[in-house]
Amino acid sequence: MSQRTDRAVGAALAALGALVVWTARAFPAVPGQKVGAGFLPTLVGAGLAVCGVLLVLRRSRGAAQADVQPGAPAPVPPVRYAAAAIVLASLLGYLLFADRLGFLLVAPLMVLAGCLAFGTSWRAALLWSIGGTLVVHFVFYKLLRVPLPWGVLRPFY
Repeated sequence: MSQRTDRAVGAALAALGALVVWTARAFPAVPGQKVGAGFLPTLVGAGLAVCGVLLVLRRSRGAAQADVQPGAPAPVPPVRYAAAAIVLASLLGYLLFADRLGFLLVAPLMVLAGCLAFGTSWRAALLWSIGGTLVVHFVFYKLLRVPLPWGVLRPFY
């Protein structure tokens, strides 16, 4: 990607993040909770804004230091396109099956597929898929009180 494109994408991300934070301010408070409905969108928006600014700054600094490799960038290996397709397919699978099967069954499969697609070892992929799913479920269900779909499983806590 060219430096100009990176700066434009960074600026767009920063603007989108700022817009998300601004919009989330109007979300209603949730009775009985310290955090309201806008808490998570505010975190995501702030993260987008920070990443966008960092991308702009990194590419601006890179413009002063010329790239050491002259010529066109290396082509993207086909395996990276396959990995991106696997991630998109897993997101589609979540949309289609999460309500019927449940978050605790579909999410680990998504994470496992994504990890393996990007070259993570089986052991690490299994740990991340199971551990990450349980942590996300706990945070949403217990801390944020946002129910995730149970599907075929019934609540066990």
